[in-house]
This record gives sequence, C-alpha cells and structure tokens, in this order.
Amino acid sequence: MNMTTDTTITTSTGLQSLSISQRIIAGSLALMLGLTLLVGTGFAGDYRLHNGAHDTRHAMGFPCH
Repeated sequence: MNMTTDTTITTSTGLQSLSISQRIIAGSLALMLGLTLLVGTGFAGDYRLHNGAHDTRHAMGFPCH
C-alpha cells in the first residue's frame, strides 16, 4: 500500500494586489483629501488652526510666502 500525502503550505499576508484603475482611484481620493485638508486649514477662520498649518508647511520645507 503506497500512501502519498500532498501537502500544500500557503502563507497569507492578508494583502491583495490592486489593479491599475483601483490604484488610480485610491491615489486620486488620497490627493483630494490631502488638498482639502491643506486648503481647509490654510483658509481657516480660527488663527490657531491656520498658524498650525502654516508652521507645519514650514517644518516640511514647503514655501508659502
């Protein structure tokens, strides 16, 4: 009696590769959110929020004047 056991070991990281169109959509949404936050804080009426965004732009090396 010849018994062979075929075992397959699979590892799963839980990550799925995205198609090009899904990557474009995700990138566009991230860009829109980032621009909304940047512009929203830049023109905020509260000076503390505006100054926080202003100092963050300077700290990251972005000119704003």
